[in-house]
Amino acid sequence: MAEFLASIFGTEKDRVNCPFYFKTGACTHGERCSRQHNRPTYSQTVLLNHMYRSPVNLSLTPEMQRLGGLTEEALQKHFDEFFEDIYVELVDKYGPIEELNICENLGDHLVADFSCHPDR
Repeated sequence: MAEFLASIFGTEKDRVNCPFYFKTGACTHGERCSRQHNRPTYSQTVLLNHMYRSPVNLSLTPEMQRLGGLTEEALQKHFDEFFEDIYVELVDKYGPIEELNICENLGDHLVADFSCHPDR
């Protein structure tokens, strides 16, 4: 029985633990999810929720669409400036960074999340 439970942990067959939260650290149902969200007590990864606000989300408003939205160059410039700012701040605070991931997702549960794994 223990082998079976270990083999399904974090998969769709697991009816106790949320497989989406297990894979991504976020769940579309949030606190209303019927499954458990196992948060680690310790991690070397720093996760900051809803920190990067992409202009893509603003371009979905009717007013921005009427104005023609934003150019690819403007979007890239905005992202590059954010990336440089956050990278410098994190290096100053935590030291060298092994990996920095920024999630540009339109789903409310993942939008603007990013994670940082310091190189230690």
